[in-house]
Amino acid sequence: MSDTSRLHTAGTTLLDRARELRPLIESEAAAAEAAGRLTAPVVAALHEAGLFGIWIPAPLGGAELSPRELLAVFEELSYADPSTGWVVMATTLENGTGGAYLGDDAVEQIFTGPRTPLFAGQGTRPGTAVREDGGFRLSGQWSFASGMPHAQYAHSLAAVEGTDEVRIFITPIEDVKMLGNWDVLGLRATGSIDYAIDGAFVPESYTHLFTENEPSRGGAIYRLGVLDQALICHSGWAIGTGRRLLDELIRHAGARAGRPGQIAGSDAFHAGFARAEAQLRAATALVHETWEDVERTLDAGRRLDVRQETMVRLALNHVTSTVAEVARFVYASGGTSALRDGLIQRLFRDVHAGTAHITSGPQVLHECGRELAGLAPDQSWVLFALE
Repeated sequence: MSDTSRLHTAGTTLLDRARELRPLIESEAAAAEAAGRLTAPVVAALHEAGLFGIWIPAPLGGAELSPRELLAVFEELSYADPSTGWVVMATTLENGTGGAYLGDDAVEQIFTGPRTPLFAGQGTRPGTAVREDGGFRLSGQWSFASGMPHAQYAHSLAAVEGTDEVRIFITPIEDVKMLGNWDVLGLRATGSIDYAIDGAFVPESYTHLFTENEPSRGGAIYRLGVLDQALICHSGWAIGTGRRLLDELIRHAGARAGRPGQIAGSDAFHAGFARAEAQLRAATALVHETWEDVERTLDAGRRLDVRQETMVRLALNHVTSTVAEVARFVYASGGTSALRDGLIQRLFRDVHAGTAHITSGPQVLHECGRELAGLAPDQSWVLFALE
């Protein structure tokens, strides 16, 4: 088993590389939205910068960033373009946890090529798997496979027939039928298509329990399990996208300063902007404070307690709802400029696509409140509920 006693950190090199890619990502964003997928120059640049390897365990040649290092990279990429940030967070979560939890045979096949392997798929609504000698027979249809147009492997959740097991299955992209129905309000460039798999054989080594939290490779971050690691993704995405919204409104207002009747001269706008800035900064601070506490726990060789599990969920839920409020304020303040096709309109649509994700749903908020109020004694988190 892996030595998971300490948290691995890698410094700011990859964050600096992500920041250097901002001009390219911004220049390609409109073309990516029109195509429904990231453009080839952006994907190539992300590969060259090593950004698809940020979550892969260090023993496999990955960067294995810490939670707060991951947050910073996702914030930066999502600031440049929310769809780019979303694709990178989804694919890196999946190839990183695959590297940590899959069997040795699978890892030796998948992680030995010259380029970082990309995984894409769905980890919330399960397909079905039937156990066979040496593995499983996998079938199902899944939705919202972010980054699938760029992936070499599918990452799919399935329930094992006749058991209580729920596992993640990694299959070559050749086993996947892409359904190509990506026509949505926002995050259009993520290529989050539906897909199907019909009776593909998956060797045992290419699977792991969905609830796995004891890595075979890599350090303490993988003790969080897949779900808690996913909360890092969506928290960083929300912070970066929310910051970009407010910065775009600053530019919009400044360009109209001195003109009669514009928001730059409005006391109501000034007060509203101050509130939005405070709300976003406060929500961001809660995310960073919460994950700083998590890092201390992981680095001490411990697992999260119930209150910490509550707080990582609450911090994500709060920053996501805050960014939705910020987006509505920015859109309303932008007037007809926001109504027309352009960056503010796209950011507004992207935010409202991102807030629909199950990790930020109302059930989670209800359960957080129940635990914080002391009304869930002796209960623990199981996915999105206390039991």
